[in-house]
Amino acid sequence: MGLVAEFKIYCEALPLVDVAAAVPDARVILNLQYNHGKRPLFLITVNGGSEQTLETTLTDTYDVGDWTQIGQAGETRRYQIQPALSFEEQLGDDIDDLTGLEQLATADAFIDRITVEPDGWRQTGWFADREEFSKFSSFWQHNADFQLDRLNRDETPEPPGEGLTNRQYEALRIAYERGYFEIPRQVSLEEIAAELDITASSVTERLRRAQTQLIEETVATTWPTLPASPQ
Repeated sequence: MGLVAEFKIYCEALPLVDVAAAVPDARVILNLQYNHGKRPLFLITVNGGSEQTLETTLTDTYDVGDWTQIGQAGETRRYQIQPALSFEEQLGDDIDDLTGLEQLATADAFIDRITVEPDGWRQTGWFADREEFSKFSSFWQHNADFQLDRLNRDETPEPPGEGLTNRQYEALRIAYERGYFEIPRQVSLEEIAAELDITASSVTERLRRAQTQLIEETVATTWPTLPASPQ
């Protein structure tokens, strides 16, 4: 029986981590195109953050070669990136077992989502069985810091909102309970910020990311099956 795991790999040497660090208020989702030899093509989707800062960082960072913006819709931008280094070159100074790294690419597993964060990668993956997951997790436990957030059988439904961080969940809960989403609003961002002991801009960021995550887990997974609108 297969497994679905959500986990965090804390490793600042991973590709594009420097980019995420430069725009910490952006959400960076990475897809790897493995049909490009030892240097898989990177496709990233970026929501929010400074476009200028992001693109300046893409130009300047050491592990990014040529890049192109291939689409934009509102605050969401998509880029195609040619990595400047292979994974072995990128991680060689930080990973002891490069042979094990190559073997991970042929494991009976599928990494469904990679979120690039300022201190590593947060991933969701499907694994054929517990042995395959153990190979994967053992490698990263040995070579970096590995944090397992969730491990389910693949037939277990994932409740909407399970992808929220604790801070996002707390901000969303307090905003809802205090009437922030009511019409008219019963509480201001500043009042929520005071209760959480953070700034109003941080509240805005957490709520936006929480709402984006909920949309991706619910609406975004079902809209291809919605009937066409009547003419």
